[in-house]
Amino acid sequence: MITVSKGIVEELKQEYPKGTRVELVSMDDQQAPPPGTRGTVVGVDDMGSLLVHWDSGSSLNVLYLIDTVRKLRPVRTICYKEEQLWEDAKDAKSYFFQAMCGSDGSERERYTNVYTKLMAGQEVCSDER
Repeated sequence: MITVSKGIVEELKQEYPKGTRVELVSMDDQQAPPPGTRGTVVGVDDMGSLLVHWDSGSSLNVLYLIDTVRKLRPVRTICYKEEQLWEDAKDAKSYFFQAMCGSDGSERERYTNVYTKLMAGQEVCSDER
């Protein structure tokens, strides 16, 4: 059994406040949802486990130093004056990369502007220069 200090628990609570969206990377449990499953943090217990309600309906905790999740980073894109909120920048990058590769001319330039801003880590990415 791993003993977790109060300081680490407090750090985890700061890093993963209630409502934080996460994606499962790995979990050492036969009942675990598959990697890539997303969920919402509902708290952190005294052992440092993340209490997660998984989108699949599961509620298995993410055990500190055993299981791994990736914190999702929401981003907003504006392209052709259409605004879209993405749950994770990774999803937006994939979409705009494909759009960029499948277009040309001014359309490609718009998608490239958004993609470049996504790659730079901006939280709001538009097709404007």
